[in-house]
Amino acid sequence: MTAQPRPADWKNYEDFADGIDHNRLPRTDALVGMSFALSFTDGRELSLRFEASDAVTWTDDGASDTDWCEVIAVAQDTYFIDLVFKSRPRESDTLVVNTRTGRVLSIYATIRSAEEAKGDPRVDQAFRPGTISGISPSAPEPAETRDLIGLRAHFTYSPNHVYEHTYLSSKRYAWQNLVGVQRGQGDVDMATTYKFDDSLYVFTFREFLIPVASIFFYNLIDNRSTGKFLGITGDGAIANNPAGAFIRKASMTYYSPGQEPV
Repeated sequence: MTAQPRPADWKNYEDFADGIDHNRLPRTDALVGMSFALSFTDGRELSLRFEASDAVTWTDDGASDTDWCEVIAVAQDTYFIDLVFKSRPRESDTLVVNTRTGRVLSIYATIRSAEEAKGDPRVDQAFRPGTISGISPSAPEPAETRDLIGLRAHFTYSPNHVYEHTYLSSKRYAWQNLVGVQRGQGDVDMATTYKFDDSLYVFTFREFLIPVASIFFYNLIDNRSTGKFLGITGDGAIANNPAGAFIRKASMTYYSPGQEPV
């Protein structure tokens, strides 16, 4: 594959990221002083000790360090945890953890070179379901889902950031900007959706035209979206930006049997 041509007026990552966290839920210090041992289905073992509201000590496959993190309470007993690494600035690990059910989902993002991506989105994401050691799981394991296919919804990130999403299939979604610097622009990008629990989802997408990807937790009980973008700005800097929105469901498309999207 070859990279798609980028329209001349296409905005850079930093152009739309500024202020897109206006409606984001606040950080919490609820996990400060706590430690977790996490086990994943692919054999990965990750230990976390929350030293402060913005610092976590981690141990992963023999390596260990203390790095920046943030923690947000996104549903009952459920936390959105984002880690970035000073020794690996092109990578991040975002975890959704439920301290009651013991269920965990890790989304590990890596910014690749254009040569490594070979025409695919520059930011790659790896998904790992897991559990908290010492807690007997009391909810289904997070898994890919088709639940959002056909949904069209509006996301208000700030008075200057309103986007429409249409979930086309299990692999792609469409977006267009209704209010903001990208108004009139839109695209279809690669997407992955996991069901974390009833009415709780993890939605991710990976853009083609600019090197950026996102990870969002959708609480469809409260109609709130909490997440972040990881990517490269127009001047080549690596950026990890927070984002969050109010969700308004606009419509739902239903498909006849045998005509459902992939």
